[in-house]
Amino acid sequence: MRTQHEVMSLVQAEGVVLRREHPRLGDALDRMLASGQLASVLPGVLVPKGSEQDPLVRIRALARWDRDAIFTGTAAAWLSYWPEVRVDRVEVASTRKHVPQPGFAFSRRHIADELIVHRNGLRLTSPSLTALDLSDLDHTDALDTALRTRAATIDTLHAVLRLSPGRRGNRDRLQVVLDSRDEPWSRAERMAHRLLHQAGIRGWKANLPIWVQGRLYYLDIAFGRARLAIEVDGRFHEDDRDQFESDRWRQNALVWQGWRVLRFTWRMLREEPDQFVQAVRQAL
Repeated sequence: MRTQHEVMSLVQAEGVVLRREHPRLGDALDRMLASGQLASVLPGVLVPKGSEQDPLVRIRALARWDRDAIFTGTAAAWLSYWPEVRVDRVEVASTRKHVPQPGFAFSRRHIADELIVHRNGLRLTSPSLTALDLSDLDHTDALDTALRTRAATIDTLHAVLRLSPGRRGNRDRLQVVLDSRDEPWSRAERMAHRLLHQAGIRGWKANLPIWVQGRLYYLDIAFGRARLAIEVDGRFHEDDRDQFESDRWRQNALVWQGWRVLRFTWRMLREEPDQFVQAVRQAL
């Protein structure tokens, strides 16, 4: 009974218990595991029952289990710049070879020291490397979020490629970076930028900050000289009632200040790109 109290004290203090660090408590750990008080997340790594699916618990467990681990993928994004992302499995790079474990993914890869950051005692890939790891030509939410939150910039994205020469997939990563040169904040904005570049339409700036009636707004795409604003609604934009109404107030304020506003949806850009380009040309 006394040893079980010791285990519970350890669990409450640390959240994770490693069997190898407490060989004297082995029998108590076995009993508590069998009785359902503890759960195993990794070989020899025990946590309170019911907490084993918590991403932070799993991350801390792995950090204790393998102190050489560098967190990558969604775990790194969640820890650094994207708290809303879902972490279905904890991905890590390590110099050690591990047997596959449920809920975890291991890789052996070299990561330059300049691309490793530290958060609360954990090592993880930098936001720029993380964003590129999670993005490809068709899926850029991780990268767009990093650019929108300023966790990454075009310069730091280029630095990732420079510090990872010869890595498989770098050609596509370079194309994604080039496609990000105007720093889109959403996939819909990225598509609008691409269409404008392809059509040879110049003279615009993305996410231009302006003050209107004492409030700071960022115009998705702004042609300053023409006082023309292009507003791009994302894929789930209309499902967000607060955002929907806020944008109407914002548009009214812009019109009062002499701006003309064209608004396009994700579906319009995807299914009718020629009409989008034509509408912009006509407005200009």
